Amino acid sequence: MADQVHHPFFARVYTHLSKLAEERGGSEHRRSLLAGTSGRVLEIGAGAGANFAHYPSTVGEVVAIEPEAHLRELARGAAAEAAVSVTVLEGHGSALAFDEGSFDAGVASLVLCTVPDQRLALAELFRVIRPGGTLHFYEHVRARSRGEARVQDLADATFWPRIAGGCHLGRDTSAAIAAAGFQIESCERFAFSPARYLPPAAHILGAARRP
Repeated sequence: MADQVHHPFFARVYTHLSKLAEERGGSEHRRSLLAGTSGRVLEIGAGAGANFAHYPSTVGEVVAIEPEAHLRELARGAAAEAAVSVTVLEGHGSALAFDEGSFDAGVASLVLCTVPDQRLALAELFRVIRPGGTLHFYEHVRARSRGEARVQDLADATFWPRIAGGCHLGRDTSAAIAAAGFQIESCERFAFSPARYLPPAAHILGAARRP
């Protein structure tokens, strides 16, 4: 299968930025994100595998998909060092090649901003997570300030997705998760900047359950 996403320059910038973010609190966010995961877990848009070191021992297997070739190879290296079993596959969140209800949990970490169709990606996650299973999410989201939100919308409509690997700044991801049918059980909202030279942005971190 040909790569569905090809952002070689951004992939390298993102890898560097992720390392900075880990030092500024990102590691703690990821540990909180993955706390309570167990059984068979699907992670979409795994990037370079920054989450892998933080999965708890209650997880039996992680299947991680990543559509960008450079990031996928880095993720495979991280998978080899993880304490839990991690398999990294090529794939895209909008078209998951798995049976309905085949995972106990799903993980979306800084990826729902980049998928071309957020509604479709969440519908696919809802499909493959079993009834009673959970979706764990950590995403940057739309600002509450009307002025900031307008700036986000302008950036999303013009240059930002082109230079940032398809990222969209102004998505209301918590509302989209609920609209997909998940029942949100926890959702912490906070400002976070992954690097000193970037302004803080609104983030959400929490868990939702498939009824």
